[in-house]
Amino acid sequence: MKNIFLAVLIYILLPSVSVAQETRSVEIRKGIPLDSIVLSDPFILTDPKTKMYYMTGTGGRLWKSKDLRAWDGPYTIAQTDSTSWMGPKPMIWAAEIHQFKNKYYYFATFTNRAVKIDTVGENVIERRASHILVSDKPDGPYLPMKDPIYLPADMPTLDGTFWIDKDKKPYMIYCYEWLQNGNGTMEKIELKHDLSGSIGKGKLLFKASDSPWSREKDKNGQDKPNKVTDGPYLFRTKTGRLGMIWTSWIYDVYTQGVAYSQSGTLDGPWVHEKDPITPSNYGHGMLFTTLDGKLLMSVHSHRSVKGKYIRVPKLFEADVSGDKLKIGKLYVP
Repeated sequence: MKNIFLAVLIYILLPSVSVAQETRSVEIRKGIPLDSIVLSDPFILTDPKTKMYYMTGTGGRLWKSKDLRAWDGPYTIAQTDSTSWMGPKPMIWAAEIHQFKNKYYYFATFTNRAVKIDTVGENVIERRASHILVSDKPDGPYLPMKDPIYLPADMPTLDGTFWIDKDKKPYMIYCYEWLQNGNGTMEKIELKHDLSGSIGKGKLLFKASDSPWSREKDKNGQDKPNKVTDGPYLFRTKTGRLGMIWTSWIYDVYTQGVAYSQSGTLDGPWVHEKDPITPSNYGHGMLFTTLDGKLLMSVHSHRSVKGKYIRVPKLFEADVSGDKLKIGKLYVP
């Protein structure tokens, strides 16, 4: 259980921000190397129109770069409604920016720590859900849309990401958290044509226990599948195969695996690769193509600095030119 409680503690301690809670100016730093930025769940948008890279993640802020080497930030870009279910000071986790139909959409997990929705065993569960904001520009500001919620209020959900399936419909893929269901799941829900709300109910894609590589110990010290689902990201190979990278744990080591859909759609069935896709201590990945056409994977790793446990962004070379995603060496811009 050490890894589970450590993961929750890290998220609680990470800085989170909303415009409503920003009462002081944020110092904007210039020319910061990527590996000098403390950031969980890094997501990088390549924007050919502005010829810039935009990086966000946990914390609700944004970094900008022209070359992936030197970054300016952090900029505050998410504006939430203090009268909504999020409250005046929501925590913001695992934000992503997706361009769709000439707008930019901010997929993120928002937590209102003042509202408790359930208690399961020793786990007191706070109001937390994946949600979407919108902007006309990649660097925001990102504002609320019409629908107040996308997912049920009595479910803790997180790490929502975006995908257009073969039916041409937009979807949010998200995690239903293990804290409540005891076995984290990966699910999908259809979105409205402008992403301003959701349609219908979520549908199960797979469970954490379906993974052959993630492991933890039960109370008797016996091996069993890990209960955590984290950080989904969808992609297609050149052959048209639909894949999903996602993260869990092997005992106390944060680890990322990959699964492939046999049907080529979100409905699966999803078949998990036997071995992790990246080395140990890397996770919550996503894929992006650089301005000069190189495919990279953005992840975070963990390290200790002066006794403080932090997460930092890292890049790997990636290849989807065949039937599977292949991860290469660490990439240094």
